[in-house]
Amino acid sequence: MSYISGKILLEHAAENHYAVGAFSVHNAETVKAILAAAEKEKAPVILMVGQKVIQYMGLEHMKEMVDSLVKEASVPVCVHLDHSRTFEQNVQAIHAGFQSVMFDGSQLPYEENVEITRSIARIAHSLGLGMEGEIGKIGGTEDDISVEEKNAMLTTADEAVQFSQASGVDYLAVSIGTAHGVYKVEPKLNFERLEEIVEAVQKPIVLHGGSGVPDEQVQQAIARGVAKVNVDTELRQAFTAGLREALSANPEEIHPANYLTEAMKRMEEKTAEKIRLFGSAGMAKFF
Repeated sequence: MSYISGKILLEHAAENHYAVGAFSVHNAETVKAILAAAEKEKAPVILMVGQKVIQYMGLEHMKEMVDSLVKEASVPVCVHLDHSRTFEQNVQAIHAGFQSVMFDGSQLPYEENVEITRSIARIAHSLGLGMEGEIGKIGGTEDDISVEEKNAMLTTADEAVQFSQASGVDYLAVSIGTAHGVYKVEPKLNFERLEEIVEAVQKPIVLHGGSGVPDEQVQQAIARGVAKVNVDTELRQAFTAGLREALSANPEEIHPANYLTEAMKRMEEKTAEKIRLFGSAGMAKFF
């Protein structure tokens, strides 16, 4: 199965009332774990390359590694640039062969956010790629990009539709009560606001901060129009727990292939769990 545009993937998800899992990748082991889960569940999947791994490995090196591991995949795969804050990095990702990009201009003045997002969207669309934008502030911390939770504001339907039309994005990340990172208290998603946004925008909606949101709330959000759910923290927690357990069980182990196997297994299990929750299991057959 070849790579697939994020636009095609998420439009199908929105039309058929499921969500595609967008899972952050950090190294070869995390890529392998996510692909293994997607293969097992016969699900389309989005591999997200975020700012932390770009700082650590470099964007092009990371994409080359992903390419080498995706070659034998039988399910649809989309590689997505997550939370980029520059025009230049988005263009670099497009040149590197990403199928979906995101400009996060939520910290910028509105007009500047629109202008840069629109410029990137034009390039992406000329190549058939998907484009994600963000309006509103999503609390918490992800990839060293922080927004104080007290200042996080829910996106309004008017803001969403105005930004969507002006910027030309294919799918839109909005703030409806989620946060990046580990929740201090159980989140309460604002479903009424989500319904207003979905009805107004008429495009796939993206839920950031999907880790730690109760399953019932995630399913309700998907039923109301969320077509992409971002997950990072829970996967890293699973990977790290497996690694710690393997090293604890055998403190003298020094071969990475041995202790990383348990870490990958845990992450694969968590990814498969999320895929089933999102309703994307078995959906690979439609592409």
